[in-house]
Amino acid sequence: PEVVNGRTHKATVVDLSPWVEYEFRVVASNSVGIGEPSRPSALLKTKAAVPVVAPTNISGGGGSRSELVITWEPVPEELQNGEGFGYIIMFRPLGSTTWTKTVVASVEANKYVYRNESITPLSPFEVKVGVYNNEGEGTLSSISVVYSGEDEPQIAPAGASALSISAAEVEVSWQPIAWNRHTGRVLGYEVR
Repeated sequence: PEVVNGRTHKATVVDLSPWVEYEFRVVASNSVGIGEPSRPSALLKTKAAVPVVAPTNISGGGGSRSELVITWEPVPEELQNGEGFGYIIMFRPLGSTTWTKTVVASVEANKYVYRNESITPLSPFEVKVGVYNNEGEGTLSSISVVYSGEDEPQIAPAGASALSISAAEVEVSWQPIAWNRHTGRVLGYEVR
């Protein structure tokens, strides 16, 4: 708090964080200088409040076929603002108006996997992750787009040909597979 005049024996400290333990000291001052601080007060924990900081780095992807993997950076303990902290995950297929909502009741959680056989490979989903505690629901993150898991490529490379280079070497070539929903991200080829 601001400096309190010498006839006042109490002050209100503001802008403290919720659900955090504090201790306080008082120092006297005059025109000559500042004296020694008092002994620390007993520890005092501020009251809990609804969390106001949303998770960051919302992303995901990968996983198996028919899975939507959502990841985030966990909220640090000093920003959880109370007991009973957890995460709210909301997602919907891109272009849909209806959100699916679920809760992960774990402070340490940083991942949620939604499994559903009706999810087509590499489908885009809009995703938001929020927070809650015993005081209520807090802030949601901004929307991120996350893709569902891939399937193995359904299309074979075309135009395979072989050219003899020497008695012990053959050069094999083919046309690369273009990226699309049915092929996914081709990470490599296997020559048999």
